[in-house]
Amino acid sequence: MAIAQKVEARALNADERVLVEKSHHPALQDLPDKQLAELVKLMRERREKAKTQANQRRREMRGKSAPKGASASRADEGSKLKLSVLAMAVRRLNSEAERRRRMAARVLLRENAERALAQKKSKEASDRPFNTRHAHEGMRNLANRRPEELIRPMELGRQRKAAAIAQAKRDAR
Repeated sequence: MAIAQKVEARALNADERVLVEKSHHPALQDLPDKQLAELVKLMRERREKAKTQANQRRREMRGKSAPKGASASRADEGSKLKLSVLAMAVRRLNSEAERRRRMAARVLLRENAERALAQKKSKEASDRPFNTRHAHEGMRNLANRRPEELIRPMELGRQRKAAAIAQAKRDAR
């Protein structure tokens, strides 16, 4: 579910707000890859810190942990909201990094294919053959080397079961 930017701004402090604003669409595409990687790292650290604080507040509310401040927390909506805002920002950053990785892989694949085609064409243009081995007669069937079974499979199974029963009777003595 989308969170309005006003709500995001209310849930975060000033430096977190600046980081989250960089994770939104127009600013996100303008970031170079190195800054994107640094931003992902920072956002993950902030998200983990918010997750730890939210867990601590929930423990205080249940009475499982000593309060950090003068009194125990009574509500944790703010920490939940902060955690969800940071998690969504990390998700946006991860998807942008993955999009860039896929795009770079496509470009690299195309470059490799073009280079291979150029090499192939240059080899065809030269007078010496690239590969002197040829198929000559093409593919041929190989004869099956396994002998044909003369006993029906049902008969083999019946004999195997009879032997197992006989062995069980001998073992029971």
